[in-house]
Amino acid sequence: MALLADPDAPTEIAKRMSRTLPARLADKAGHGRRFDIEVISEAFTSGTEDPPTLMRRIIDRGSEENWDIVVALTDLPLHSHGRRLVANMNHEHGLALLSLPSLGGLRLQTRARLAVEEAVLGLAGPQPTAPESPPRRQMLPESADGRLTPVHLGAVDEEESADLRYAVSGPRGYLRVLFGMVRANRPWRLVPGLSKALAAALATGAVATVNSTIWTLADSLSAPRLVIATVGSVALMIGWLIVDAQLWHHSAQGSLEARQRARLYNVSTVLTVGIGVLVCYVSLVAINFVWALFILNDQVFASMTRDPLNATDYWTLSWFVASTATVGGALGSGLESDEAVRAAAYSKREQERRHMLQEEHDG
Repeated sequence: MALLADPDAPTEIAKRMSRTLPARLADKAGHGRRFDIEVISEAFTSGTEDPPTLMRRIIDRGSEENWDIVVALTDLPLHSHGRRLVANMNHEHGLALLSLPSLGGLRLQTRARLAVEEAVLGLAGPQPTAPESPPRRQMLPESADGRLTPVHLGAVDEEESADLRYAVSGPRGYLRVLFGMVRANRPWRLVPGLSKALAAALATGAVATVNSTIWTLADSLSAPRLVIATVGSVALMIGWLIVDAQLWHHSAQGSLEARQRARLYNVSTVLTVGIGVLVCYVSLVAINFVWALFILNDQVFASMTRDPLNATDYWTLSWFVASTATVGGALGSGLESDEAVRAAAYSKREQERRHMLQEEHDG
């Protein structure tokens, strides 16, 4: 059998699970069955996110290589009949298409492995006597997700290549896909991707820390005002990055499903960029605190603020300076190329998808 995986994160997940998957499948299947796993890294979703089209591609690919079973993994969120797709299965051709974001943002490796195991065991089991009654194996068993799992059987049209479909619905399903999309984007990569913005923020923070006016302001600010400064500066940084790098998704289609999909992409963008900016902000607080410990003089500070320097003042000053530096970082982010920001904010599949949509819009 083959694990056909999109490049980047899906390939990494497929390679990790392939180390233990043959033994686990043989143990679950019993009867002395043996499973040989081959991992193929290939951009099979290139140019489309339409499930029927992807299923036909996988069927053709499996026929070329004469694989008995093919399980395809992608980090694109897929939609079908207004629902967010978890998996499409075709028992006649022995294939399954799995959308990783629908598995959620936590324990992704474990959930993906369980889903692949159940898909393979279902495809390798006895064939149904009628095409309309395929074996109903549970894609994510109770032991994996508990009773609150939002995965359900979905509708399949007669003309489609799938004979069994799992989808997620409702608020839990929406949140599950949303966090899965954020997880696929790996927001922590935004930190090194904003090197020029971080350099500008660090320079702003270093200068602000030795400014006596900043000392006086920080000493006079209450906790609620510091919180407002934090929220304002972080929101400014998020908004600036999204607008300047053109990260906001505009749907060219007017259908309800297209608008819902656009909202999902935009919310995942805000969360991805927001997590990355928050990591930068916390790092700035820590760096500014260390810098303040090194540079501040208690006598000079007391002469300017008329209050003795204590441990609380270090944290308050570092907190306020981080907000000021974040605004400077927002300006510095304009030095980054749009491509660099997109590469840091999005997974490889999502970058290709947005590039394709941009070409369609320009054309």
